[in-house]
Amino acid sequence: MQFLLALIVAGPLVGAVAALLPAPPGLKGKSPEQAVLRHGVTVTGAILAAAIALTLGFDHDAPSRFQATTDISWIQALNVRIHLGIDGISLPLLLMTALLFFLCALYSYFKLPAGPSAKAFVALLLVLESGTLATFAVLDLLLFFLAFEMVLIPMYFLIARWGGAQRQAAAWKFILYTLLGSVVMLLGLLLIGLNSGTFDMVALASDNGRELSHTTQILAVLAIGTGLAVKTPMWPLHSWLPDAHTAAPTVGSVLLAGVLLKMGTYGFVRILLPVTPDGMATFAPYLGAFAAVGIVYGSLACLALARKGGKGDLKRLIAYSSVGHMGFVLLGIASMTPTGVNGALFANVAHGLITGLLFFLVGALKDRYGTADLDTLAGATGAALYGRAPRFGAFLAFAAVASLGLPGLAGFWGEMLALFGAFDPAEGLSRPAFLTYMSVGAFGTLLTAAYLLIVVRRVCMGDPKAVREGGAAPVVLADIQHYEFAAWTPLVALTVLAGLWPAVLLGLTDPAVQKLLAGGNS
Repeated sequence: MQFLLALIVAGPLVGAVAALLPAPPGLKGKSPEQAVLRHGVTVTGAILAAAIALTLGFDHDAPSRFQATTDISWIQALNVRIHLGIDGISLPLLLMTALLFFLCALYSYFKLPAGPSAKAFVALLLVLESGTLATFAVLDLLLFFLAFEMVLIPMYFLIARWGGAQRQAAAWKFILYTLLGSVVMLLGLLLIGLNSGTFDMVALASDNGRELSHTTQILAVLAIGTGLAVKTPMWPLHSWLPDAHTAAPTVGSVLLAGVLLKMGTYGFVRILLPVTPDGMATFAPYLGAFAAVGIVYGSLACLALARKGGKGDLKRLIAYSSVGHMGFVLLGIASMTPTGVNGALFANVAHGLITGLLFFLVGALKDRYGTADLDTLAGATGAALYGRAPRFGAFLAFAAVASLGLPGLAGFWGEMLALFGAFDPAEGLSRPAFLTYMSVGAFGTLLTAAYLLIVVRRVCMGDPKAVREGGAAPVVLADIQHYEFAAWTPLVALTVLAGLWPAVLLGLTDPAVQKLLAGGNS
């Protein structure tokens, strides 16, 4: 188990170095480009297999206990250790991350985005995978920060070199926002470590903030929370996200929404809730307010983009939808209750699966039409995917209804539990305030349904025989290709499984959350 977790964290880095080397004789295939793309599929597939093996070997009767742990002294002067381990909170995120990277590598093997070098693309993808997996596996504050920062440069280059229009501006906006947030976050992490005498996250969680003064906790939550809120992203620190998603290549958008946003909310749960409980209790009402505003703001922005004549880009629309969906995650965390935090963790996984699928679909639609502009796609009568590419239309409609939280699918449980958490927040928090946030969030679910159903009507319905604007002939679209079906079907299956059998996920997270909120005591 220890070896598997170390392999999962370090394996992609070794694969990234190997991707830059010449392919061995006999493995080049038809071209060097094909060889390196196959290498990416192989490495991410091996990491996924290791993650599945780790899941099967995980003691599901003790999900609150850290397992597969490695604890080695690294910097003795600062008491920094190479400390790895997983519990019921981190295991689902680790497995989802490995799956999404494998599906992105598989998709890229058949549909590589236009850019300078396949070798560089695969190497950056693998470095990005290592950083994200390490974020969910490390148990030391400084290692967490290093893993957190490790993803910035690969994602910057994926957007800047393989992205679409306005990619340079979007990449710079992404890197500047996240770097500035990270500088503030580092100060908060150092404040905790130097005042408590350790950077070990397990020891800090067990101590439950007893070694930290109230002022220290407030300053730490303000600093670390700001850095995490930028990555989440929380309104009003979200403005880098729509530009980054719109400019990024398809797999970049999938990974940005499906994995990188989860790093911010995971930090709230893993660090701030157990280590600085008094500071979190002070800021929880404000976090809940920002979350509620973000839910409605994201939905209203999507409605404006979805309306006829709004010139809304579908990738931008889904990016704004992420602001709303992550608002539910933050609302569940702000409630500081087991119900709310479990809902936040469930919504994290559900958002990764569903929004990852949506970005895959919109990217493929853009490849077929040459644009993601909703007015151009819909024309006068609608894009008529049901008639022109029925399987494609069915996948898009499924992803939309899953995203709006249809009962029986994964998107429902996380949002419902987050609202239940806000209905009865932790002791000491203002219940009238959280009831207000819950009401605002519930209203946001109606707005979410409205804009997604508008998108389905405009993109999936319509007359397949209608001519396009300017008298052009009706569009003939290729339906789902074999590689698209292979990349998208696992996300559909897991969305249904999590929706019909939520105990699979909640059985892992709930004991770990109960222990985390109890200050490390089962």
